[in-house]
Amino acid sequence: MPTHSAPLLLASLQNQRIKDVIKLNKRAARDQRRVTVVEGWREATRALAAGIVPVEAFLCADLLGENFAPVLHQIYASGIQPASVFNTTPAVFAKLAYRGESGGILLVVPYFSRRLTELHLTATPLLLVIEGAEKPGNLGAILRTADAVGVDAVILVENTHDDATDLHNPNTIRAALGATFTVPVAAASATATREFLNAHAVRTVATTPDATVTYWDADLRGPLAILLGSEAHGLSDPWLATAHVQVQMPMHGAMDSLNLATATAVMLYESLRQRSRPTLPPPDPT
Repeated sequence: MPTHSAPLLLASLQNQRIKDVIKLNKRAARDQRRVTVVEGWREATRALAAGIVPVEAFLCADLLGENFAPVLHQIYASGIQPASVFNTTPAVFAKLAYRGESGGILLVVPYFSRRLTELHLTATPLLLVIEGAEKPGNLGAILRTADAVGVDAVILVENTHDDATDLHNPNTIRAALGATFTVPVAAASATATREFLNAHAVRTVATTPDATVTYWDADLRGPLAILLGSEAHGLSDPWLATAHVQVQMPMHGAMDSLNLATATAVMLYESLRQRSRPTLPPPDPT
C-alpha cells in the first residue's frame, strides 16, 4: 500500500486556494469550473464510497481528532492527487465551511449528474421527473426520499418559468445528506426526457390540482415516471398534455398546494405501497 507524506498545512486566510473554494458558493463559479463543494462527514464519505474522485480535499486535523488518519487514508484511496490534499487550521476551515458542523472535512468534486443514456433501468422502473425545483432544500429532501423508496433514477428538467434547479448547489448536497451520491440523477431537456421515457415504454403520471383522479386510485405499478412541477407554476402544459394519467391530492384546508418535497414523498410511497402488493382492490366508488 503506497504511503504519502503529511498533507500541506494551510494556515493563511489569504491563500488563493481558500479563496477559490469560497467562490464556489456562487453558481456561476461552479458552472465555470464544473466542480462543487461537499462538506460534512456523512456527505463526504458517501461521495467517496460512490467512487467520486475529489479535485481537492481540505481537512482539519484539530476538528477530526482521531478520525483524521482514517479519513485521510480514505481520501488518498479515492485516487486523488496527493498534492491536492490539505490540512487546515480551525480558523481556515471555518472560513471554508458553509456550515458550522462540517466536522473538519470538505471536498471539491467534479459535477456528477448523468446523461439519460447513462441511466440503467430495471424491468419495471420507477422514475421521478422533477420540473423546475426552485429550492435546494426541497431538492435535497426529494433525493433522500428517492433513496429511501429505491427509485431507479431522478430526472431534473428545467421549465419555462424557472431555470434555478441546481443539483450541484452545496445546499442541495447538504440537505440530501449524501443521497446525491446514492441515487442516479440525470439532467435533461423536456424533449429529451419525453423521448427517453417513450423509448423505454414508461408510463407517466402527472400531478395537478385540476385532475379528477385521486392519486391513490391511479395504478402506480409497472414501468412508471411520476411527474411533479414547481410549487409556483406546477407542471408545464406539454407535460400535462402528454401524461398517460393526471392525478390530484385532496386539499381540504385553506392551502392550495403541498410543499414539493412533501408531495413527492406522498406519490413515491403510494407507488411503493402498490408495488409491494401483488393485486390491488378496485377503487372505492364512494
